[in-house]
Amino acid sequence: MSSFEELLVRDGKLIYKTKGVSMRPLLHQNRDLVIIEVPKGRLKVNDVAFYKRGMDYVLHRVIKVNKDSYEIRGDNTYRIEIVPDSAILGVLTSFVHKGKLVSIKNPLYQCYVRIWNYLYPLRYFLVRCRRIPGYAKRRVLKKRDTTK
Repeated sequence: MSSFEELLVRDGKLIYKTKGVSMRPLLHQNRDLVIIEVPKGRLKVNDVAFYKRGMDYVLHRVIKVNKDSYEIRGDNTYRIEIVPDSAILGVLTSFVHKGKLVSIKNPLYQCYVRIWNYLYPLRYFLVRCRRIPGYAKRRVLKKRDTTK
């Protein structure tokens, strides 16, 4: 079987079913299809980059464009990656969501991107708050174990 890179070079685009949860709520594992094309120039903020990390292929959103790299994060993740230009293989141009083809130029998609990114600080805060009870419990249990 051809690698994704070979398919992109040969056909100029790649269509595959998503895997993983890092782009939820937009893309769902084993349900949605993504259409990736070879980028025409540098990516922009909010583009969804397709790149290779080690042996894995990753589809995450560009949150900042640097001189020769990008700061990238999944819609459902909270860790920023620095990805060099040379690692970018493609860019999301459309996707099939619940059986409907959606272009990244679709106004509803554009609205989703703006709202989802705008809410990032609140989402991050809530995720951190959700971890506090578990952290406190571990501290209490650790303290109890050291006093025995």
